[in-house]
Formats: sequence, C-alpha cells, structure tokens
Amino acid sequence: MASTEGLVPITRAFLASYYDTYKFPPLSDDIPRLSSEIRSLTADLLSNSPATPGEERLVMDELASPPPHKVDENMWKNREHMEEIVFLLDRPHWPQSLQEPSSPEDAQLATVFTRLHHKFNTALKALESFQAKNSERVFNTVMTYIPQDFRGRLIRLQRERSERNKQAEIDAMISSGASIRDRYAVLWKQQMERRRLLAQLGSATGVYKTLVKYLVGVPQVLLDFVRQINDDDGPMEEQRQRYGPPLYSLTTMVLLIRLVILLSWGRFETRKLNKQEVAVLEQAVDVYTTEFERFIRFISEVFANSPYFISAEVAGAVDGGNNDDYKETTVPAGKTHEVSLSVDSINSYIAWDFSLVQGKINLDIGFSVEYTNASGVKSLILPYKRYESDQGNFCTCEAGNYKLVWDNSYSSFFKKVLRYKVDCIPPVVETVPPVEDEE
Repeated sequence: MASTEGLVPITRAFLASYYDTYKFPPLSDDIPRLSSEIRSLTADLLSNSPATPGEERLVMDELASPPPHKVDENMWKNREHMEEIVFLLDRPHWPQSLQEPSSPEDAQLATVFTRLHHKFNTALKALESFQAKNSERVFNTVMTYIPQDFRGRLIRLQRERSERNKQAEIDAMISSGASIRDRYAVLWKQQMERRRLLAQLGSATGVYKTLVKYLVGVPQVLLDFVRQINDDDGPMEEQRQRYGPPLYSLTTMVLLIRLVILLSWGRFETRKLNKQEVAVLEQAVDVYTTEFERFIRFISEVFANSPYFISAEVAGAVDGGNNDDYKETTVPAGKTHEVSLSVDSINSYIAWDFSLVQGKINLDIGFSVEYTNASGVKSLILPYKRYESDQGNFCTCEAGNYKLVWDNSYSSFFKKVLRYKVDCIPPVVETVPPVEDEE
C-alpha cells in the first residue's frame, strides 16, 4: 500500500497550474468552417422535405441544445453518435438503390460511404479503448492506497461483480433489439452509478457503509479525494474549463454529420447529394475523426500524468508499518488456535490474512475452516493444509458458525508465533438510487 502520509487531495488551484503545462493545441480552423457547411447542407435537405417524427426529429432537437458540460458525458455522446453513424453506414442500412448501384455515380458514392464507415469505425474503437483504459487506471490508482490484503480484494470483487451486472444489462438490451440511443442512456446512467459508488466509498455510505467499517488502514486522504474529486466546483471543473470547449465543438460536429447522413438516407430517391456536397461530407469526416483522435491522444497523456495527491515532499513510499489491526498469538507445540465467527446472513464474506513470525528455521502451521449449522452438523469448508502464510476469503452459502483453525498439533518441539487478522463482512448489496445530474 502506497503511503499517503503528509498528502492532501489535489485542489482546483493545483490542477490549474498542472494544466498550464498541458496546453491543447487549437483545433483545426476547418472545424467551424465545415460544421457551418454541414449545417447549411442539412437546412437544404430539410427545405423541401421537413424532418419526420422519430429519429430525425430527435437528432434535430438534440442539435438545438448545447453539448453537455461534463467532459466524460461528451465522450459518451461522441461515442453514441459515432456508433449511430457506423450503423447508418453499414451496407445493409444503405438506401436500396445504393446497395446495388446501377450507375457509375452511385458506385462512386458507395465507395465513398464505405471509406467513411471505416474512418468512423477506427475512431470509435480508439474512443472505446481510451475509456476502458482510463477507467481501469483510475480504479487501480485508488486501489494503490487501499490495504493490499483481503480487504482490497473485496473491493475488487465488488467492482467486478458490479461491472458484470452492468454488462449483462447492456447485453440484454442488445438481445431485445433496443435502440442505440436507449442503450447509451443506460450506459451513461451506469457511469453515474460508478461515480456515486466512488463517492460512497469516500464518505463510507451506501454500498460501502458496512464495508469501510472493516477497512482499517484506509487513508483518510484517499476517502477525501474520492468524495471531493467530482464536486461541481471541485478539481474536475478546472478540467472542464480547460478542455471542454474543443470537445464541445467536436460533439456538435459529429452530431451534424450524423444528421446529414440520416437526412440523406431518408431522401435518397428524390434528393441525392451532389459531388460538391459529398466532397464537403468527406472532408468533414476526415477532419472530425483526425481531430477527435488527436484530442483523445492528448487527453490520455494528461490523465495518465495527472496527480491525485500533492505534498511538500516526494510521496509514494511503501507503508509497511500500519498493521494495528493484526493480532499476534503463540500456538504451543501440540496445540491449536481457533477463531469462531457467527454468520447471520448468506453472501457474507469470511476473510483472513496470516503469517508466522520466522526465526532461523522456516516454520509452517496447519490451517483449515469448518462450518457448523444450527443442528450441530459439521462440514469442512477449507481442507487442512500447512502454510507459512496465506490470504483468502470465501462467500458464505449458509448462516451459522464458522471456525478457523490453526493447527500445530503435529509439532513436538516448536511453538509458532502467529500474526493474523480475520473479518466477517456482511453482504454488500448494491442499490441503484435515482440518477441525479452530478459529476
């Protein structure tokens, strides 16, 4: 576990000085120019054929509103619009006459749209990779300051279980034929749930109310950090002020590109795009995907090097002395040491971490776990095995009494000095409160 001694969470003022060293080179001047030309093209497509109810009207309504304020919500919006465009540019979703071009003009148009599909698919994969890596990096950084024993593993297990449930929810939506728009509404809701859980870890409420009670050794500075990091006027607001504006321009541009393709498909038989309009669309896609991927590379570097804590001294030393929650006992030769835990609820976690204090001779000790139900019937949970040290945990399937046994009965001469900690952690139940607009 990395030390947080002498550290405090980053502040907005500190991030401002940090971001001064990471100035984003301005977007290409082609962004506003091409966005304006695409906007004019959409107006022309709508001049003789108004927007139809449904997707066309929904996209136009979204375009009439400003982009979201949050950086990560804009990332999700760009991803949603790119996926919608990739869907439109899949050949089976082209207008029928374009799927089987009967003229050189249509054949050339088909070639152009195939290339645009490839450009957007590449940019989409880059964004997906960025989001996955950034999420993992943030979690791993937080876990660096969590005690590296069974308690840290429990938080990892909780996250893995939560992520599996989230993915199952998305998979079910895909199987049922839900729209991309509906799927991304759920993906953003899930992202806000991750933020809420992080804040709950910091304030020891909600899903972590019980768990944090057992996290002896979790630095308060870490809890303060995860609680404060996304406050409306907290450190991340500086990030929004610095890097939000170029991202907002990209979000608007990709929405315009999506709208022009959507309108073109709906009017293809009566109003095909001419060569000049296709050239504008091609250039817009090239500029957008190039600039968006440049922004992703830049912000990846900013995030990768961004500090979480600040100190007057160099931080990061390994903290090996925070072991107040360990117990130490001597197990005489020929004897055992037992710890009994009464478990009231299934899906509780029983966890242990132990080692022997070694001298000149490496020693070991037998260890096993047994269960006794309400009728007094015993069963073996963890078979007997000899260890010098071990960490482990399991999820209980039944309520009752669980006994952890350290066995030195086989030894005729050597006593064993045992250092251990054991916890019974009640079930961690993830609740899903109503989503609020927070970051």
